[in-house]
Amino acid sequence: MVNPISSESHRFVSAAPGYWPDVSSTDWADWRWQLKNRVTSLAALEQRLNLNTEERAGVLLAGSKLALAVTPHYFNLIERDNPGCPIRRQVIPRIEEGYDSPFDMADPCGEDSSMPVPGLVHRYPDRVLFLVTDRCASYCRYCTRSRVVSGVGEQELVTDFEEAFRYLEKHTEVRDVLLSGGDALLLSDSKLEGILQRLRGIPHIEFLRIGTRVPIFLPQRITPELCAMLRKYHPLWMSVHVNHPRELTTEVRDALGRLADSGIPLGNQSVLLAGVNDDAAIMRELVHKLLLCRVRPYYLYQCDLIRGSSHLRTPVAKGIEIIESLRGFTSGYAIPQFVIDAPGGGGKVPVNPDYVVYHDAEKIVIRNFEGKIFEYPEWSPQPVSNHHESEFAIAG
Repeated sequence: MVNPISSESHRFVSAAPGYWPDVSSTDWADWRWQLKNRVTSLAALEQRLNLNTEERAGVLLAGSKLALAVTPHYFNLIERDNPGCPIRRQVIPRIEEGYDSPFDMADPCGEDSSMPVPGLVHRYPDRVLFLVTDRCASYCRYCTRSRVVSGVGEQELVTDFEEAFRYLEKHTEVRDVLLSGGDALLLSDSKLEGILQRLRGIPHIEFLRIGTRVPIFLPQRITPELCAMLRKYHPLWMSVHVNHPRELTTEVRDALGRLADSGIPLGNQSVLLAGVNDDAAIMRELVHKLLLCRVRPYYLYQCDLIRGSSHLRTPVAKGIEIIESLRGFTSGYAIPQFVIDAPGGGGKVPVNPDYVVYHDAEKIVIRNFEGKIFEYPEWSPQPVSNHHESEFAIAG
């Protein structure tokens, strides 16, 4: 039996002021101050953390691969003396980023080959990915789009907005547009509203989505003004990205609450990462805290085969094991779908524990979360009449 998570682990705490003890509360609550004061250099890191050799070398490498940037809010979650800290592993570069495994790819999801116009990815029949910026509040070291984000990757993101709008107006099969990048919530309110307004003016686009890590990296950005603007463009959904329960601070909880109060359905997309969340107890704590924040665990991603991420990837079997540890032991609302984004552009493929024991034309034999076996018929017998044939003959 899986041990329940204690209520103590569900506590929401603030890490402020942390490494910035002299900052005023007014500045700290200003998202522009947070962006301006991001940690972006080796010197700034070493003022606050005791780095090891692998991290120092990784920071030097980051200047030519994926930029280093961490908001003060998120930086306060990092343990000073622990290179294995799950928050630290997500945002502090390591020398392993310079190592390529035989399976690594620059574009593991095949987005570039599914881009009919610059900045618009049309891989699925009825929906598109709209890359509206190449910048993020902080940079995840496993970023699947590291080739184009942060300004130091091997490619430059070029988005032709007018050409993208014309494409969407022409392709009436598109009913769903996901704004991403980079992070769309780094755009000013007016620029983001201009994009949403144009999309809402296309009749066949039924709903809009925003994929963002800003509420976690930069919860100060989720202002009442932003929320008031977003609620004008419903149905509007949002996918956030939380990997570890410690990321759900009081500030993040309140930011997510403002979004939920604005009528925006929230789903979470986690990435399975070695040393971060590849543990059943950690994942249970995460999904339970997400529900307390009114966020539905949506996807658990197997880490993409992005170059330099092999030290963060886990076996697929670990993801299956984690899902099996959740199924039946917690609410169905708390269980994400484990997926692999098929390398090269095959799209998301669900991967589940094997609950089917046997299956033929007559029956399916299944097991439940306790390992008990059940049988369900796979065929329906012909209906049996309650009348004798002779009765029908007489009536005729």
